[in-house]
Parts: sequence; structure tokens; C-alpha cells
Amino acid sequence: MAGNDEIRAAAQGTAPVPLSVLDLVTVGAGRTATDALRTSVEIAKLAENRGFNRYWVAEHHSMPGVASSSPAVILAHLAAHTERIRLGSGGVMLPNHAPLVIAEQFGTLEAMAPGRIDLGLGRAPGTDGATAAALRRTDRLNEGADDFPQQLAELTRFLDDDFPDGHPYARIHAVPGPVQATSPGGVQSPHRPPIWLLGSSGFSARLAGVLGLPFAFAHHFSAQNTVPALDLYRESFKPSAVLSSPYALIGVSALAADEEKEARRQVLAAALNMVRLRTGRPGLVPTPEEAETYAFSPMEREFVDSWNANVIHGTADEVRAGLDDLQKRTGADELMLTANAHTAEIRLRSYELVADAYGLPLG
Repeated sequence: MAGNDEIRAAAQGTAPVPLSVLDLVTVGAGRTATDALRTSVEIAKLAENRGFNRYWVAEHHSMPGVASSSPAVILAHLAAHTERIRLGSGGVMLPNHAPLVIAEQFGTLEAMAPGRIDLGLGRAPGTDGATAAALRRTDRLNEGADDFPQQLAELTRFLDDDFPDGHPYARIHAVPGPVQATSPGGVQSPHRPPIWLLGSSGFSARLAGVLGLPFAFAHHFSAQNTVPALDLYRESFKPSAVLSSPYALIGVSALAADEEKEARRQVLAAALNMVRLRTGRPGLVPTPEEAETYAFSPMEREFVDSWNANVIHGTADEVRAGLDDLQKRTGADELMLTANAHTAEIRLRSYELVADAYGLPLG
């Protein structure tokens, strides 16, 4: 079972806590999914070389501007292009999949990149209701969320290969996995991907605390709930074989640019993309030029202002100051940055600027 050493990490440079990357594999207008995936490899390499702690990919479906529908496939690709950085899901949406399938996929990833794989789990569908129904082959969507603790327990037993005698699944094994060590001549890796619970409200915060698991909160789209959820997690926490004390990571939208004006342009384009998503018109991430000429309605403008108020953006110094303030306000043990912008160059430059601002190591 994974322990503290695969979850906790040391901060690098002058950063107050470890810094990590959340990748939505965004596809900009005029670009392809191939372009987006190549960018993910470039960012992962940069993150590894500059001392970022983790690189997570988030599961989304039926969104033209987000090419991360298959996190396990993307993580296998990233594992082939990196050597040290932790790779994981932020997250896999558990109700969309059979627990055995996830255990097999992440057991395979662990075999590819031993000791480097995180398994972050969410209970939301990562898409709209109709797409979730198509994924799950059922219209009873609430059932999947309500059954999340049971699904989590089943997945954990598959990963640990410890169903009790008499259980219907006692003779079923997730391979690659611990069963290989008990076979004649078998040798099994000592690592097992640590489970993280993801959330944007109190449900997963409390569950993560009760189970003694690390918790990742989606501050980047639920900022008003961040402090209450983290407080609930810490209050609910019970020491476990995984963690002796709470460990909370938060996802943060952050974009640094060489000039403040350019950061504002890029952030406006990303906000227009969210406007379209929230109004049932998902598409590719628009260019800053399109966003600047778009006629926002008063309601849309209000949404943009509210959304961008929680995006830390500007010059490297401004972003560093914003991240420092956020960490102090929340007490987060780790900050996971997601830089949403139209072009690859802007996203890469943002992570480079943040790394420089904190004096993160080179190589």
C-alpha cells in the first residue's frame, strides 16, 4: 500500500509548498488533438526538468476543446517521455468505469512507471448527463454518485488483491497486480498507485478525511467552497496506513506572461470558452483576437468577471504573489497549476515563468 513518501513532497526553490501541473489537454481553434497531445509532452518534460512534483490529467468527455477523454492512455504516453515526475489522474471519474478496469489500467501504468503513478478519483461524470448515460449505459446517473463509497472500496480491494474468502470477487485478480507475487516464481513491485479523492464540495472532503486519504480540491472552478471543504477534510481526518496526518492539494487556474496585457488577453479567451461550455455550446478554445471582438451580453460579462476573479494571472511576480496569498489563505499542502490558453507557447511560457519566479531548479 502507498504511504506518506509517495504523497508528501518537499517544496522546491522559494515556493511555499510543492508545485504541480494539471493538464486538460486543451485544443485551441486552428489546432488539432495531435497538437494538444504534443504540447502535453512538452509541458510534462518542462515540469520534470524544473522540479514540479506531479503532472495530472483530468477526464472529460464530449468537449471539443478538451482532448483528455482517456487519462490512462495519455499517462502511458507521458510515462514514455519522462523519467522522474509523478504522473496521475486528476481525475478518473469512478462512476463512469468498472472498478476492475481502473485497477487493471493503473496497475499497467504502475508497471510502466514504477513508483510514479497517482490514482485520483472523482464521482462527477466529467461531462453532461446525456454523455454520462452513454458512458455508463444507464439513465440512473444519481445511482453512480450515491454508490461512490462502495465503488471506491471495491477498487481498493482490487488494487490490494485482498477480497475476503467467500466474496464473489475473491478469485478475480487485477493484473498487473499483487497476485503476481503469489504465483510460483512471482516477483511483484512494492509500489501501488496511491488513491486520492477529488472534489468540489464537502462529500469527497469528508470521505477522504474519514478514510485517511489525500484530498485534492478543485479550487479552479469552485473557489467559494475551497476553505470550507479543506476545513471539513481536516476535521474529519483519521490517521490511516496511507497518511498519518491530512494532506490537501488544490487545483489553481494560473497564467503568467511576460506582459500583464498578454495574460489578460489569454485569460479572456479561456473565459469565453467557459461561457460557451456553460451555455451548452462547447467548442475549441478561441483565439484572444476572437475573444476581444466578441460581444458579451451583460450576463456573460458578469460570468467572465466572476470566473476570472479566481484565475491568478499577470506577470510572473504577480502570479507568484497570488499563489503565495492563496496558499496562506487555504493552508494547502500543494498547489497544482493549470494554465489554460489558446496556444502551446503561452502555456509553456507560463510554467517556465512560474518556475523562474520561485527559483525552481534547472534539470
